[in-house]
Amino acid sequence: MTRLIAGALAAILLASGLFVFFTSRAAEPVRLASAPPVSAAAPLVAIPSPAYRAPPLASPRSREEKRFARADKDDDGRITAAELFEPRRKAFAKLDTNGNGSLSFEEWAVRTVDKFAAADQDRSGWLTPAEYAATAPKPPKRKAVCSC
Repeated sequence: MTRLIAGALAAILLASGLFVFFTSRAAEPVRLASAPPVSAAAPLVAIPSPAYRAPPLASPRSREEKRFARADKDDDGRITAAELFEPRRKAFAKLDTNGNGSLSFEEWAVRTVDKFAAADQDRSGWLTPAEYAATAPKPPKRKAVCSC
């Protein structure tokens, strides 16, 4: 019981000591170096500062116009269904390996199926812990911090 009370008192003393320390440091005035006195004989010359202009922000309208321009492949001011679907058709054609116009599960998951087949070295249809460990992704290559 006495250890509990002693610990609580120590925590209170520590907290109050830190409070006093930080508040006393914050109350110290900041002393700035004073500028040399200006003589009355020397006239002050105003040096014009360069005008600061903030960079223009892209409006949502211009972002939308850029998005529209990317989709409008023939630049006629209209987006047809063919223009919108063409990138997706190319991706679909890459997956449709037998060319029948529909994707089977194996065609859709071809990378995973190939990865499983390569890891299943004993062709048992399931992976042992050692075989599964072989499917772990390789760690990314670290870039050099300094090219000195």
